[in-house]
Amino acid sequence: MNRHPHVAVVGATGAVGIEMLKTLEKRQFPVGQLTLLASARSAGKKLPFLGKDHTVRELTKESFAGIDIALFSAGGGISREFGPIAAKAGCVVVDNSSAFRMDADVPLVVPEINPEDVRGHKGIIANPNCTTAITLMALYPLHRAFGVKRIFASSYQAVSGTGAKAIEELERQVGEVVAGKPVTREVYPHQIAFNVLPHVDSFLPSGYTKEEMKMENEGRKIMHHPGFRASVTCVRVPVYRAHSVAVSAEFEKPVTTAAALEVLRKAPGLDVVDDPSKNTYPLPLNAAEQYNCHVGRLRMDCALENGLCFWVVGDQLLKGAALNAVQIAEVLLR
Repeated sequence: MNRHPHVAVVGATGAVGIEMLKTLEKRQFPVGQLTLLASARSAGKKLPFLGKDHTVRELTKESFAGIDIALFSAGGGISREFGPIAAKAGCVVVDNSSAFRMDADVPLVVPEINPEDVRGHKGIIANPNCTTAITLMALYPLHRAFGVKRIFASSYQAVSGTGAKAIEELERQVGEVVAGKPVTREVYPHQIAFNVLPHVDSFLPSGYTKEEMKMENEGRKIMHHPGFRASVTCVRVPVYRAHSVAVSAEFEKPVTTAAALEVLRKAPGLDVVDDPSKNTYPLPLNAAEQYNCHVGRLRMDCALENGLCFWVVGDQLLKGAALNAVQIAEVLLR
C-alpha cells in the first residue's frame, strides 16, 4: 500500500461522507490525493479538505483507476454495484453499508477488536452496523475477561442514523408541535417528536427487525464467537445524534462490578463515565462528536446468572461509521 494513498470518498456529500472527510483531516491521515464521488445530482458541489475546496465528481464505473483506498457510504445498492468494480480496479474498498457484512469472503472489522481480520481481505472490508459497533466497544473487553454467553439489549437510536432528512423531520415536527400546528410526516411512519418508535429497519417474519438481528449476526463474526446470542429491541428516539444501548449481559465466569470497571477502564476507544452519586453517566449529548464511546450505569444484573448491566453511548456517525472506516484505512497502511 502506498504510504500516501490516493483516497476516494464515495457518497462524499452525505452525512457520513462529510464526517469521513473531517475524520481524515483531524486524524492527519496521510492522503496523497483525494477524489470525491457522489451521484450525478451532487456532482459539481465543492467540499473543503485541508483548507482547499475539492469538486465532487459523478460516480461512474471508470472512477477508480489509480485509487488506493475507497471509503464507501452511499447505501447498499451503490456498494453492491460499484464495490466489486472498485476492488477489480485494484482499490481496497472500506464499505459502510450492510451489503457485504455477512459475506464469508469479506472481513467485518472494528479495529479495537479484530484488526488482524483486515489481512484476509480480497478487496472489500466491511464496517459494522452502528449500534453493533457501539455495543461491542463495551461488550468485547468484558467478553475477553468473562466470556459472554448472551445479551438482552434495547437501543435508543438517534434520528441522524436515518439521514439528513430525518434530522430535518425532527426539527420541523418540534416546531409544529410548539406552534400548535398539525404534525407532518415524510421519513418515519409516525411522529418522532416527543415520541419513541420501536421500529428501526424492516420487519422480518420472526417479528424482529433486520437492525435487531445485526447485533447477533455481526457480533458473532466480529468477536469470532459463533455461540453468541442477542435478543434486541431497537428503538428510534427524538435525539439528533449519538446512539445509546442498555445491555444486560450473561457471562460464563463470575463477574463483579469492580472487576468489570477495571477491564473497561483499560479498553481502547472507551471512556468510563460512571458516578451515579453525582448524576454522572453517559449521555448522547455528551458523546456526540466524540471519538470514544462512553460506558456507565454498571451494576450486577439481578435476573441473570453472572450477569452485568451497563449503558453504552456512542456517536453513530463516528464510531458507528466514519471513524471506524478511517481506522480500518489506518490498519491497511500499517
